[in-house]
Amino acid sequence: MSYAKTAMLLALLTAIFVAIGGLAGGQTGMVIAFVIALGMNAFSLWRSDKMVLRMHEAEEVDERSAPEYYNLVRELAARAELPMPKVYVLHNPQPNAFATGRNPQNAAVAATTGLLETLSHEEVAGVMAHELAHIKNRDTLIMTIAATIGGAISMLAQWLQFHALFGGNRNNSGGAGILATLAAIILAPMAAMLVQMAISRSREYQADRLGALICGNPLWLSSALYKIAGMAQRIENPSAEAAPATAHIFIINPLSGRGIDNFFSTHPNTENRVAELEALAREMGVTSYRSAPTPTASPSAGPWSGGAPSGGRGPWG
Repeated sequence: MSYAKTAMLLALLTAIFVAIGGLAGGQTGMVIAFVIALGMNAFSLWRSDKMVLRMHEAEEVDERSAPEYYNLVRELAARAELPMPKVYVLHNPQPNAFATGRNPQNAAVAATTGLLETLSHEEVAGVMAHELAHIKNRDTLIMTIAATIGGAISMLAQWLQFHALFGGNRNNSGGAGILATLAAIILAPMAAMLVQMAISRSREYQADRLGALICGNPLWLSSALYKIAGMAQRIENPSAEAAPATAHIFIINPLSGRGIDNFFSTHPNTENRVAELEALAREMGVTSYRSAPTPTASPSAGPWSGGAPSGGRGPWG
């Protein structure tokens, strides 16, 4: 369902692009704007992992410097049938995490020290499984496609505004043509932004579901989401505040002014996400944080075989 919704939203974004392209410059204008936006976003996609990690001053770790955290990611990646991603730590007190990279072969996951030090082993497993789900679903690529089309729409709107101010619109005389042009200039970029945000929310729900299946217990992730959301409201994330354009990649919005699941949010409401995970837990036969789903092809106890919830200390090793 989420894949179908994403496809429909991308189709809507394309329709907006075609509509404003017809007003702004016909097929030639559309092609020029799309090529420019594609070039900009292709570069961003190719360098996304390095750029984002540098922005947040991430430190790469391995099985010697952070054995428990690193081995957790390795086991979850094996469960997800993914190549081992690079593993990073952000020295940041706000509990949060993200994944980046243009494809599963060039991916990275990162968790803050706040997350690793305050969440239980099982909750960290749920969070990192969510991030690996983004990699498996190629969500960085999907959002880059959306950004490419959205960027092209914004460029066409700016060109249309310039043309209306300085070149006139000789093909659309009268009030109707002027109103159509004004509507395109104002509404098209806003509509494109709203569609991009809706795609982002859709991908979060899908990553929640797949991440819960990877770690084996949806309640681990739901518990983590509640904790992260509560602490993120009280603890500032300085690197995210300095680079707000990267806020959508975190598992919980790290910026102020978050919390409602509306048209203007990149993340779903936490309570809605938890409700979806609790429904999934019932489907899987999981009745509590400590319980495991009915065994299928893989061990049901998750990445901490035989272990009970460990309390506050995170998996630093």
